[in-house]
Amino acid sequence: MDKDQSTRLVSLDVFRGLTIAAMILVNNPGSWSYVYGPLRHTEWHGWTFTDVVFPFFLFIVGVAIAFAFSKKLEVGVRKRSLYIKVIRRALILFALGLFLNGFPFFELSTLRIPGVLQRIAICYLITAVIFLNSTWKGQFAWATGLLLVYWAIMEWIPVPGIGAGLYEKGSNLAAYIDGLFLNGHMWSETKTWDPEGLISTIPAISTTLFGVLTGHWLRSNKTPLEKTVWLLVIGNVAIFIGAWWHYWLPINKYLWTSSYSVLMAGLALICLGISYFFVDVRSSKKLFQPALVYGMNAITVYVLASVIAKLLYVMKVTTANGNSISVKTWIYNNLLASWLSYLNASLAYAIVFIIVMYLCMLLLYKKRIFIKI
Repeated sequence: MDKDQSTRLVSLDVFRGLTIAAMILVNNPGSWSYVYGPLRHTEWHGWTFTDVVFPFFLFIVGVAIAFAFSKKLEVGVRKRSLYIKVIRRALILFALGLFLNGFPFFELSTLRIPGVLQRIAICYLITAVIFLNSTWKGQFAWATGLLLVYWAIMEWIPVPGIGAGLYEKGSNLAAYIDGLFLNGHMWSETKTWDPEGLISTIPAISTTLFGVLTGHWLRSNKTPLEKTVWLLVIGNVAIFIGAWWHYWLPINKYLWTSSYSVLMAGLALICLGISYFFVDVRSSKKLFQPALVYGMNAITVYVLASVIAKLLYVMKVTTANGNSISVKTWIYNNLLASWLSYLNASLAYAIVFIIVMYLCMLLLYKKRIFIKI
């Protein structure tokens, strides 16, 4: 257990736990053919419930950076040792992402290089370096500057044969850059561009920096009520700015457009504000215990869930008529779809998956085992 467990921002752990549970929920339907609309990513422009999950996690990473590194700097820890820790953690996260992309067959010739953990690693690394070398004003300047730079290059740098200022699927600067540097190593669903691609990581860094700025506010000497109110107020302002910006720059998760980054930061501020009020201000921790269990081992449960999900897909069983199907399909067909509608069976599978993962993390939690990368 962390030595500062009694003083840590428990609401952040709860928010992280809810976010990672949502990530597991949307990643593990019983059948991808039967998924409720909010549990799918939007087709292109716009957003659904599913599209808030990843930016929420990056936002949380930023808040955690502000808390963890501020405490270490205050007690005199040298920046050199913090840089070493940051680089080490970023490399481990990136390596875990590559491992999950390759598991279980590890076909290196087509191994996807980008991914969720890889983007977290890059955003964590760059945001931590910015944090260690600037004040909150500098961090705000970086956050807004990166959003404007990304908007500018997407608007003004022409793509050969296409032109500039386009935001269509596969026909935009981000896709062009991915094709130049990641050809053959992108998401198998798209092949010609990647939702966690290269230059779309720029505004994702801003998402993480917005979390850092929120961390500064939560560490301030303001009263808990002031902190809560202003989290909600600024959150609504950010939502308005993101929605307003959409008329010139479409909200798009796949491109992680600047308008999307601001909108998601606003939603994250509101959700964290609510969590902070009920968990840390009103001390309703017991009510959110399951989320806390998830949040204390977030990366661990994400990796474990990804591995188990792939194993259930590649492991085969032979049916009574001699067909070979995956274990996942057998569970879905025989244990759930046999008495539920296809849509509800698919959702039930994801919920059961969440419960099983929770029980695994509960075992670690009760033994006070918190795996830190």
